[in-house]
Amino acid sequence: MEQDNNNIVRVENVEPTGSTTTMTTPTPQEEDKPQDQISNWLPITASRKAKWWYSAFHNVTAMVGAGVLGLPFALSQLGWAPGVTAIVLSWILTFYSLWQLVELHEAAPGRRFDRYHELGMYAFGPKLGYWIIMPLQLTVQVASTIVYTVTGGKSLKKSFQLMFPKVFGGVRQTYFILFFTVFQLVMSQSPNFNSLKGVSLLAAIMSFSYSMVACVTSFIKGTADHRIHHVTYGVRSQTAIDRTFDALNGIGTIAFAFAGHSVVLEIQATIPSTEEKPSKIPMWRGVFVAYIIVAICYISVSVSGYWAFGIAVEDDVLISLEKPNWLIAAANFMVFLHVIGSYQVFAMPVFDTVESALVQKYEFKPSRTLRLVARSSFVALVGLVGMCIPFFGGLLGFFGGLVFSATSYFVPCIIWLLVKRPKPWSFHWIASWVATIIGVLIAMLTPIGGLRQIILSFKTYKIFS
Repeated sequence: MEQDNNNIVRVENVEPTGSTTTMTTPTPQEEDKPQDQISNWLPITASRKAKWWYSAFHNVTAMVGAGVLGLPFALSQLGWAPGVTAIVLSWILTFYSLWQLVELHEAAPGRRFDRYHELGMYAFGPKLGYWIIMPLQLTVQVASTIVYTVTGGKSLKKSFQLMFPKVFGGVRQTYFILFFTVFQLVMSQSPNFNSLKGVSLLAAIMSFSYSMVACVTSFIKGTADHRIHHVTYGVRSQTAIDRTFDALNGIGTIAFAFAGHSVVLEIQATIPSTEEKPSKIPMWRGVFVAYIIVAICYISVSVSGYWAFGIAVEDDVLISLEKPNWLIAAANFMVFLHVIGSYQVFAMPVFDTVESALVQKYEFKPSRTLRLVARSSFVALVGLVGMCIPFFGGLLGFFGGLVFSATSYFVPCIIWLLVKRPKPWSFHWIASWVATIIGVLIAMLTPIGGLRQIILSFKTYKIFS
């Protein structure tokens, strides 16, 4: 086994159609193979020096983001009991499916599946697996960067307008999204996934911090408001058809909140692995810590936000909170700092896919210029889309139901059934089928609610307003 930067593996084949990382013993003549040089250049496999706590804050950064701010709104669409049940059930199901992915990272002896589509190719076959997983994963990651672009601009605008209302009161949200995009043009030049550890750590701290600010401030404001007037609970809409659409959008919003599965194998790829200590041991430790933090943030924010405002809560709970100005401004700025990191966590696998295709399929030479042009083009395109359709609530529901449910809820379970072949009616057989059925229903039904929310928002929206 090759010791490359304290690692034991290298990628033998990373064609754009997918591959697996193979544990081999290379000869001296193989050391400088072009394929190995490309593997050491691609951002996912370039560095394998991560510790277990890196995976903890990478997963927190990937999970506790824009989605947590929309959970009170989701409760207002579903009601107390259905909403809380949906969040708790989603946490349990996705915790289980995330454990499956961690275990499957090294499901084949002597091999590592460093990318989600590589595992899919192993389970479904080279061509079918690639075309099942790659479109889903890319959609999740691109959609996340779009939502985080909108969130970053929206939160920065709120922060500046609270602190400097006379100066920034009339500034369009478009300009704040543009600023966020320009900032990401610089951040996107980080060479590999492991180089994001500092940014990701800051983002994880910020996500926990603004979640606690949202929770505490909601309880304080809610206590004061309950003394003055009655807060209405139940669901937002009055008619049966509107309630149905809202419920679907709410479930999609909750599905969006559990989006980290699309990058978990790529995060695990940065951890060194040996036969004595496979990467799943430190990775699982980090995932466990991350999911405890996720549970604390999600339950506290969703319950406090809905309790404080009831059906009047905004699709971003921080927008509903107005005082004290300095604290809400600080919380919104924390969101801005967080989505800088979460954007990069989701964008790095996209960069890896694009750069792999350019170098291997189109035979471009690996270089800084290639990386600069490719990544900048992607960031600019995402920024343009974010400026055109900044519909936070609708985007969460639409994308959450459409593809996030697949990568987080049922695809890991289907792969587990194909690769591990658990005995019928055993725990893993039953759990995998239950998660699969629920995930498929979410994927089929909830995008309808999100799409309707976007259509309703379009009626009153002017482009670049």
